[in-house]
Parts: sequence; C-alpha cells; structure tokens
Amino acid sequence: MTVRRTHRWLIWLVVWALAGVLLAACRGSATTPPAAPTAAQPAAASPPAATTPTAVPTTATTPAMPSPSATASAAVDPLSGQVTVFAAASLTDAFQEIAQQFQSQHPRVTFTFNFAGSPTLRTQLAQGAKADVFASADEPNMQGAIQDGTIAGQPQIFARNALVIIVPADNTADITGLKDLAKSGVKLVIEQKDVPAGNYARQVLANASKDPGYGSDFSTRVLANTVSEETNVKSVLSKVALGEADAGFVYRTDVTPDYRSKVKIINIPDQFNVIARYPIALVMNAPNAQAGQAFIDYVLSPAGQAVLQKWGFLPPQ
Repeated sequence: MTVRRTHRWLIWLVVWALAGVLLAACRGSATTPPAAPTAAQPAAASPPAATTPTAVPTTATTPAMPSPSATASAAVDPLSGQVTVFAAASLTDAFQEIAQQFQSQHPRVTFTFNFAGSPTLRTQLAQGAKADVFASADEPNMQGAIQDGTIAGQPQIFARNALVIIVPADNTADITGLKDLAKSGVKLVIEQKDVPAGNYARQVLANASKDPGYGSDFSTRVLANTVSEETNVKSVLSKVALGEADAGFVYRTDVTPDYRSKVKIINIPDQFNVIARYPIALVMNAPNAQAGQAFIDYVLSPAGQAVLQKWGFLPPQ
C-alpha cells in the first residue's frame, strides 16, 4: 500500500514539473521579440492602419472645366462661320491678306472668295447666288446690283485705283506711251466695255481724242488694233505677260511682284486717266450678315486700309 502511494506521488510530481516547463515556454514565446529579417527573408508587410475612405475624382466622374480665358474669349467674340465675298478680280491679293488678318482676330470665321469681273459678279447675285459681301471695281455695277434688289444698306467707297498700260518685258512693239497704241500692227488686249477696267480704258481713249496732239480719231484707231476683249483684268495681264499681245490696260495694283519681271508699266497722262472708285456693301439676305458686316468694317478700318495701300490702292478720298 505504501509503495503504491509513493508511485502516485512521483507521478504527480512529474506532471506538475512538466506543466511548469510548458507554462514557462509559453510565457517566453509571448515576450521574446521576433528576429530581424535578413536579405534572404524580407520582413512581412504590416497591415495598413484603418482610415476613413476618401473619394478620388476621375476624368469619368469629374469633367474638365474650360479655362477662364477660353470662356471669356468665346463670350467676347460672337463671330463664327463662313463668310462668302464676291469681289472684283483686281482685289484678289489685297482681300486675301485682309482676310488672314481678320481671321487672326476671329479664328472661328472662314472665308470663301469669288473673284471675277464686277458685271459677272452682279449677274451671279441677280441669278440667286448666295454671298455675304459684294465689292465692285466701279460704282455703276454696284448701282446696278442695288436696282436688282441684291444689296442691303448703303454701299461705301473703300478704295480707288488708276489704270496703266502694260507691255511684255521685251516690248518688241517698242511702245513707250499712250500715243503708240494707235500704231499700225499693234496687238491690243482690252477688257469688255461692261467690265470696269474696259469702261475706264475707253474713257481714257475718248479723253485723249479731245486733244489735238492725238487727233479726234485716236480712240477709233486704237480700238481697231484690239485682238481680244477679256472678262477681267487678270486675263489681260496674263496674255500680255505671255507675249500674246503687245499691250493692254490694267490697274496699277494688278502688276504684283509675281509679274514685275514679266511686264513693264507705262503711265497714262494724268489729264486723260480715270480714277476708279471701289464700293463695298452687304448682300441682301446674307447667310452670315454679322460676320460679313464685320469684314466690311475691317476693310474700312486703318488696318484694312494699310493692306490696300500696300498693294497699290489709293485711299477712298
């Protein structure tokens, strides 16, 4: 009996000893800091601290707002759309440059130009062609357009021009002045009589015929040398430059830098010459009347006038 009790006692001692060892081991593992990570074994990332979620705007949910300057520009400049200008052929270079300047201030405006003889343009308008602005090389065709009912408002004179005689650069016909146009064998090209330049040229010849130094039949003799009548000044300029004629009448402004090496200018005596007056007006029922009127105003402005005078036009007055 004593032996059994002794064994039980020993067993309990062992159990308590083992329990003490286990308890000590658990306490040690809870307080011992973890070993520092090495290059071969990186430290585990600690979980992020809990925070309140923040919404992040995206382009899909937050549209970009226009800049204040762009908004202000659109609000200040109401002009946009296409402006269609019917203009005399002699205005080609000057009007294209004026349009470029205008567009630099009004970038939403575009231009379509129809350059031709003034009577051709007048007829097109009368037949229903759509345009915003009509600029003629003479007053009779503008007055005719008013009578046709195609002009809105009062036309304004925006430029003047003067006729000159042109001859090819080689001048094989040896033409040195107005009087030489009546020489036998001279080949003359002139605009049709209803084209402003053609009308002015005939007035020049009529004026010279009143001078005894030219003779009363001077105009008749010159016109007898005509080999071609053209619909606009550009056609006359081209034929003389190509040597298809010995002489022709054009505006001083038509002899642009591109032609100065191809033709020579012979001035018409002031007492015989005719000064052309160019009117401009808004077309009736203009598709873009606001921008069309703005273009007219720009042509009449100091900036527009500077371009016209650069190309050889005279001031309106």
